[in-house]
Amino acid sequence: MTWLSLVLLLFTMAVYYGIKSLYRRKPKIYLSPLLLTPAVVIVLLLQADIPYETYNAGAHWLTDMIGPATIALAVPLYKNVALLRKYAVEIMASVLVGSAAGVATSVWIAKGLHLDVKIIDGLVLRSTTTPIAIAITDMIGGIPAMTALFVLVTGLLGTVVGPMLIRLFRIRSGVAQGVLLGTSAHTAGTTTAFEFGAVSGTVSSIAMLVTALLALVVVPWLVLLL
Repeated sequence: MTWLSLVLLLFTMAVYYGIKSLYRRKPKIYLSPLLLTPAVVIVLLLQADIPYETYNAGAHWLTDMIGPATIALAVPLYKNVALLRKYAVEIMASVLVGSAAGVATSVWIAKGLHLDVKIIDGLVLRSTTTPIAIAITDMIGGIPAMTALFVLVTGLLGTVVGPMLIRLFRIRSGVAQGVLLGTSAHTAGTTTAFEFGAVSGTVSSIAMLVTALLALVVVPWLVLLL
């Protein structure tokens, strides 16, 4: 890693924590760290004409932490295991239906637009957490960069649309909030769910993980049909 890569890594972290601090004081969606941090970094790379390879030589340490961060979600799951047992059937049924609907609509719209099969491969994984989505993409011969983009966009939309739907339909149940955000918007949705409360965040965590496991089983088989 060169000194420039190290500087860019530190810059990315500084931008993220700075925006996150601002977001805590003024929680508006347009100030979301997930939205603004990539935008600031992209503008810097373009304006300074810095190759992505140079940036990623240092920044890959951040992406490598996504896996451990996902595993760390086991902590709130353990703390709320009694709640999960109580609503296990409802959670599993909702996640199954939500995941199936997400995959079906993605394929249906993509087919209607006559998109390339490799693009469809990425679209059906859009609600899957990034590490697993990338791993599945490698398995089925898709385009990891496209998959990562679809996952990112889905997460951002989930953090915007999810809370709007919760307020619009007056969803008070932490279980329902968690299933909605975790099934549709993976890690980003789970982060938002924890803002609603520990129950919402915990259920969102399990919904996200179940969605990822379903994708691991179903998507390779679905690709064969496509």
